[in-house]
Amino acid sequence: MEKNVKIQTYHIGLFAQFLEKMRSTRDGDGSLLDHSVLLYGSNMSNSNAHNHFPLPNLVVGGASGRLKGNRHLRYPDHTPMTNLLLSVLDKAGVELETLGDSTGNMANL
Repeated sequence: MEKNVKIQTYHIGLFAQFLEKMRSTRDGDGSLLDHSVLLYGSNMSNSNAHNHFPLPNLVVGGASGRLKGNRHLRYPDHTPMTNLLLSVLDKAGVELETLGDSTGNMANL
């Protein structure tokens, strides 16, 4: 477990550096980060059980004004991961009714 924590810490540090570069890159009336949406998370919550509940994820960027930041949102346990993917696609301007086993967009994202 200790080795996994080191690896995860390293990876999130790299992601933070990437976000800082995007934030400092001008793009039109804002930054590249302001006009992007990124999803960062783990592929599994409990590898022994092979499930993804609970599974923390980061949704970062402004999506050209379609995404509010500086929030921590918690959704009910067992919300399909595809609901998050569907919602992120919607914020990126890709409109789909369903995706995989999704049950709908995630409110307030």
